Amino acid sequence: MQLQYSPTFRWLVMAPLLITGLKLFFASKLDLYSDEAFYWLASTDLSLGYSDLPFMTALLVKAGSSFTAGSAFAVRLFFLILGSSVPLLIYWIARPMSGQRAALHSALYSICLPLGGLLGLLAVPDVPLVFFGLLAIGFFERALRTNRLVFWLATGVTVGCGLSTHYRFFLYPLAAFLFLILFSAERRQWRNPRFFLAVFIASIGLTPIIWFNIGNQLSSFTFYFVERHPWEFQAGGLLHIFKQAALVTPPLFASFTLVLFHLYVGAKKKDRSAALLLSFALTNLLTYMLLAPWTDPNSTSVHWPLSGYFPLIIALPGTLIKLEQYGADRWSATFTRRALLTIPVVGFVGTLILILGISSQAYNAQLQSVVGTGILSNKMAGWKEFASHTNDLLSSEYQGAKPVIITDNYYTAAQSKFFDLTDVALTLDQSKAVRDGRMTQLSIWGMDRKALPKFAGRPALYINEDSTLLESDKIALMTEMCQHGSAIKVLQGLDLFAGEKSFSFYAVDSLREKTNPGEQAKPCPYPIVAWIDYPPEGATIESDMEISGWAYSEDIGIASVELFIDGMFAQTLDYGIARPDVVELRSVETDPNSPNLGFGVTWDASRQKPGTHQFALRIVNNAGSERFYGKRQVVIQKR
Repeated sequence: MQLQYSPTFRWLVMAPLLITGLKLFFASKLDLYSDEAFYWLASTDLSLGYSDLPFMTALLVKAGSSFTAGSAFAVRLFFLILGSSVPLLIYWIARPMSGQRAALHSALYSICLPLGGLLGLLAVPDVPLVFFGLLAIGFFERALRTNRLVFWLATGVTVGCGLSTHYRFFLYPLAAFLFLILFSAERRQWRNPRFFLAVFIASIGLTPIIWFNIGNQLSSFTFYFVERHPWEFQAGGLLHIFKQAALVTPPLFASFTLVLFHLYVGAKKKDRSAALLLSFALTNLLTYMLLAPWTDPNSTSVHWPLSGYFPLIIALPGTLIKLEQYGADRWSATFTRRALLTIPVVGFVGTLILILGISSQAYNAQLQSVVGTGILSNKMAGWKEFASHTNDLLSSEYQGAKPVIITDNYYTAAQSKFFDLTDVALTLDQSKAVRDGRMTQLSIWGMDRKALPKFAGRPALYINEDSTLLESDKIALMTEMCQHGSAIKVLQGLDLFAGEKSFSFYAVDSLREKTNPGEQAKPCPYPIVAWIDYPPEGATIESDMEISGWAYSEDIGIASVELFIDGMFAQTLDYGIARPDVVELRSVETDPNSPNLGFGVTWDASRQKPGTHQFALRIVNNAGSERFYGKRQVVIQKR
């Protein structure tokens, strides 16, 4: 009895429906990820190319968004369709190679590859990249086998679409060229005019990349091939293969090594299908494995090699059948069958864990009370609450008008436009936008800091995502805003998920056309800076506890420092202790309380029940801004 007849295996026919249902459900619940927000922004200004990508991703977002404005599900609609079609494409490619039954198994295995099963949940370029890549493999295989013009034309069109999706698609035509060079039985295609017709059609897909780079000093090319990567050996890159094994799931990754071996053996025996799949798999996998020690580890170690695994998925059923036969000859058939079933089962569980793990952000507030703080990501959570809070501020401070919104990062600016909070969104971002290769594009759109003088005389709302900024960043950004604004007022902030996602808001009375050195809004609402000298995290207290530290707020000054235990007010601390050391070390210049920046008090811990308690300070400045600071656990014991 072979593996494919197992009742347990046949039960997995329902798996694609479950995965698709989960993706549809959570795609409607999750807020847009920062990349998705940027792609939506690009879709509002369709162009052949952008600083980080050609047009395909923006076009798909535009197509979905045209159904319903302001809907994250609509943004993801066509990505869901393309991502959910991957099992069908795998079946379509595999059927002429391995037969209907094995092709069905390959289709089912494709959702047992965690990152493959995830495709479509998010509106990211990997979805059309894989979709057009699989289409190209299928049409190329049929063109080689039949030499029909329609398949050569389809190959050229799909490769062209793929090249209009991402730079990483270059590995697909590269794999095809290597196959035609190394596999002697198909070298005759170099004399086939239909092949060159397909190449010509495919090359049209390079137009967006060439067009953008020529018009923008090769900025996109330079980012991807020069600036993004250190191009210096990093020992951590040697862990690439182990990270991939964990991500793919160890049983499936081990199976893939055997698949590669069997494909190599088949290619040596002049099996065209084996050689074709081997070429596409190894070109993708080896490229990223060999470059990993010299390139950006956050990208090459995670999702970039995904395209290399799908050709192996197509050949996987044949390898598993050979393994079953091998195991049945040495052990029992039942034991072997059950052991091999762990490969798709573990992979499928991995897919479920990945989808549910990412989608948990849709229920961040509810889950946080169970798993605690510092565990869940909130990149795709809290944006609806952000939009609602911002809209309330616009109604109260600007009587419903839409001022210029200025942000510290580009994705907050994109979210502001996505929720139709403003017609003009600008960003002071020069860190993440540069790291993501999007600074040039923001400049083209007139959304960067250079565009500020164009809106002189207009009121503005300045927004900081405090939870992503260092104190030095907040001070530098506020200094810049105070140079551009005539008067700035602190508005009510927003804290979400126990402070893990927090924003501060400032009303700018009028933007200046020019900034002069030394000229800025007075007072400038600088953020509160603080430090707790004692107690440290995990301190054990028996009775009295000395609390000490310092706090200041340039231009504004501190109004009060309060102790909170387990979220409840406990005591007001004495503020105003001389701390000339802080003034010197931190170069405090304009805090009106300087040098009396210290706080301290003796707290009677015996009033609390023994056990672990959460300690925090609430610091309020003279402008009304407050900051909860120094959250830590302390243990109270009886003397």
